[in-house]
Amino acid sequence: MHNSADSAFRQTLLEQLPAEVLRDAESRYREEPRGRWQGKVGVLAAPRSTQEVAHLVRLAADARVPILPYGGGTGLVGGQVMPEGPAPLMISLERMNSIRAVYPQENVLICDAGAILADVQQAAADAGRLFPLSLAAQGSARIGGNLATNAGGTGVLRYGNARDLCLGLEAVLPDGQIWHGLKRLRKDNSGYDLRHLLIGSEGTLGIITAAALKLSPQPAHMGTAVLVVSSPQAALSLLALARAQLGELVSAFELISGQGLAFLRETLPDVRQPFDTAPAWSVLIEVGLVHGLDPQKSLETLFAAAMQAGLVEDGIVAQSHQQAAEFWSVREHIPQANKRIGSISSHDISLPLGVLPEFIERGDKLVQALGDFRINCFGHVGDGNLHYNVFPAKGRSVADHANQRMEVQRVVHDLVHAFGGSVSAEHGVGRLKVDDLERYGDPAKLAAMRAIKAALDPLGIMNPGAVLKTVPSAVQQT
Repeated sequence: MHNSADSAFRQTLLEQLPAEVLRDAESRYREEPRGRWQGKVGVLAAPRSTQEVAHLVRLAADARVPILPYGGGTGLVGGQVMPEGPAPLMISLERMNSIRAVYPQENVLICDAGAILADVQQAAADAGRLFPLSLAAQGSARIGGNLATNAGGTGVLRYGNARDLCLGLEAVLPDGQIWHGLKRLRKDNSGYDLRHLLIGSEGTLGIITAAALKLSPQPAHMGTAVLVVSSPQAALSLLALARAQLGELVSAFELISGQGLAFLRETLPDVRQPFDTAPAWSVLIEVGLVHGLDPQKSLETLFAAAMQAGLVEDGIVAQSHQQAAEFWSVREHIPQANKRIGSISSHDISLPLGVLPEFIERGDKLVQALGDFRINCFGHVGDGNLHYNVFPAKGRSVADHANQRMEVQRVVHDLVHAFGGSVSAEHGVGRLKVDDLERYGDPAKLAAMRAIKAALDPLGIMNPGAVLKTVPSAVQQT
């Protein structure tokens, strides 16, 4: 049994911690960006140090009060809100936002978990380095949350997910112990890797308080182009050609559908689009080159080869930083346009690259068989991550299809599973996809996850209800 973080618990915290640690829980702490849940907050604490986090966790464990870690609140799967159960102790890391150290020669940056992603990017840039994790919410997302959800973004093709950009962690475990794993080592084979266990655990196994992050050299030259392709299959072939010519210098490869551009024109007409008539399919490609290579010439060579191979029909290579920024503005505003239109069901999925075209073709047929829908399929096709979103027909509303949301989601996710993909690519499981994990997850993996949860968090106080559908039996019997 868990207890609410009530007035008596708050008084206990006031007696043992500085008064400024406790704060009033504004409405933003109870909400998530998509508005699907309203969460509870019994007590909101904003510690300034890892020691204060540890003290809070120990007091919550003693009182059996559930803990809800909070980063920037930008997560899209409900991991940062708790709509059911006793009101939790929310621990916000927003005051722990320091850049602790930068080691340019080692390509390492150490920061608090509450550091905003954009600030980390800037600190790396100030040292002549690059922190390549890039997200639409980078102005408010925090590093601890990025790591807790193993965030992806546009640079995964070249640099990997958040997991691949982390060398070490400092974290508070569910019993209040501090794990001092903040190492700058590239090689460390000293037993189980707790770093990778905590990354992606969404606050269910502990609270990340600091991270040692992997930096990269800044590319000497950047190049950007938008190329029109006839189909997703042509886009996939273009990716293979680009990597054959440029290798790992391809930084981003984004698939954009004509439907997404139509939504953009309808809801955000001031966003300048590269073509007067929106193509059915196009690709935004970015390359980061070393000294001695000309990005425009490299992209023009790729364009010519792709034209000769019949893979592209048109294209524009950016001639300036401003034009490149305009191309990226189109891609970055598509989610905003989607939100204004209002989706019936949105899907963050990943698939093996080779099956992407067939999935899109079959998925469209299956969804259209359920009704008159518009589909905006776009995303990071270079790493197999699609955002496959279903919308009502023009003139109709989401409310008209409220009873079909789960049916649409089931059809899409069943097809993803049949193709050997994942129904949770870069946003995590949270509370939104707990049932999906139960339905599609490997039974042995789920059993191992429950065993790990029971071993590290026997009281079940760390973000209960997120990731795992049920509390392990060991916890229930406590």
